[in-house]
Amino acid sequence: MTEITSNSATTSWRDFYEMCKPRVVMLMILTSLVGMFLAVPGMVDLDVLILGNLGIALVASSGAVVNHLIDRKIDLKMKRTHNRPLPQGRVHATQTIVFALAIGVAGMAILLFWINPLCAWLTLASFVGYAFIYTGYLKHATPQNIVIGGLSGAMPPLLGWSAVTGTIESDALILVLIIFAWTPPHFWALAIHRKAEYANSGVPMLPVTHGEHVTKIHILIYTAILVIVSVFPFFSEMSGLLYLVSALLLGAGFLAWSTLLMVKPKPTTAMETFRYSIIYLTLLFVALVVDHYLF
Repeated sequence: MTEITSNSATTSWRDFYEMCKPRVVMLMILTSLVGMFLAVPGMVDLDVLILGNLGIALVASSGAVVNHLIDRKIDLKMKRTHNRPLPQGRVHATQTIVFALAIGVAGMAILLFWINPLCAWLTLASFVGYAFIYTGYLKHATPQNIVIGGLSGAMPPLLGWSAVTGTIESDALILVLIIFAWTPPHFWALAIHRKAEYANSGVPMLPVTHGEHVTKIHILIYTAILVIVSVFPFFSEMSGLLYLVSALLLGAGFLAWSTLLMVKPKPTTAMETFRYSIIYLTLLFVALVVDHYLF
């Protein structure tokens, strides 16, 4: 493995991989895939399936790298992020900029030349929303940062849908709405667990500015909204009974965790709620695909 000296630390490919936030991007690509599959009655063309998700993943990874760059001083103050490549000096800011540009331009080129312009520009809009509007401004401006900025993170199903059809349709927007409603309770649960770190970093997360009790009320309200929104695919006839049952059962689980966090929390409950939220979204979108093809 080739290593490049940067100050007193060393830079490896693993540092660049980490800055791409691979686990976050993989969840985004899962929802993009679901958008693709639900856009057509049969199978998605293999070139669109591969190149479309590759382009989306590269641009999303570029946004994650920019997030690392902008947040490098804040990351140094938080236990969860202090060992990231930039705060530790393993990667230089110039290297980060070049890397973000390279993968971002590559992703846009793939989408423009091999997919379609609508998908490309929607992906670019999502990138700008996350990398600059959310990370650069909203994150530091308001405790409602994750609500307002959550739209960019909710875009992947629409990106996948538009990659296949070249259109924006109501069913695709329903999928976006589900992730938009899911994002606040998902992230606020983590913010409660990391409240002291956010307070130390100066980021005005809701548990810091309004306290844990208010945040837990918000989590419960948004979870209830999510459960309602999650059944829209059934009533729009995008999915059938299998999905409806799955959505209600998964939603009941999310409501149970949110209620437990509100009324009888343990020190680990916030993090357990956060982890369940990831399982919830993954299984919900898998249920959409299974229902689409088998029923």
